[in-house]
Amino acid sequence: MLKDNPRLAAIAKGFANKHRIGMLILLDKTAGLSVGELADVLGISFRTASEHSSRLASAGLVLKSHTAQQVEHSLTPTGKRVVKFLKELKSKKA
Repeated sequence: MLKDNPRLAAIAKGFANKHRIGMLILLDKTAGLSVGELADVLGISFRTASEHSSRLASAGLVLKSHTAQQVEHSLTPTGKRVVKFLKELKSKKA
């Protein structure tokens, strides 16, 4: 049981930010967005969006697919489970 804790902590740290949560929810609705598109929709700078998308990818929540001119982002299966978890948390009344 304890051997999985570092991996779970890395996943939790991966989405423990309001911008990264926003990216996950956005990518759940629209896969294949570029960093520029993520930045525009979330109202953050390109550099900030790039840093957050890298952290999401490092945590195994987002997959980056390289096309000719840009990088498209989509959720991994783990990312989809995290979004489901976040939506469930949001719908619960304290």
